[in-house]
Amino acid sequence: MCSEHMSFIYRRAAERKIIAGVQIMRLDKYLKVSRLIKRRTIANEACDAGRVTINEKVAKAGTEVKPGDVIEIAFGNRTVKVRVKSVQETVRKEEAEELFEYC
Repeated sequence: MCSEHMSFIYRRAAERKIIAGVQIMRLDKYLKVSRLIKRRTIANEACDAGRVTINEKVAKAGTEVKPGDVIEIAFGNRTVKVRVKSVQETVRKEEAEELFEYC
């Protein structure tokens, strides 16, 4: 197996984390998978700019998200506030809204 393929497999395994039976995920990836933000790079930029909070604390892109967390995103002059219902690696476009509920 080539080293690039092994590196990919390692990264995929590293992104799947389960702690005490609860799956967790990096904030930037969750924002992309749930389609709250279209691209992961844009999610990173929003986090770096301090426009994203988890449970009322400013969050970096690498902050871990788990079910029950409340995420607040400032989009210009409006704010979106959601509660995380589920964390999944991949989800179909039609089912993305099942990962969260608006607060």
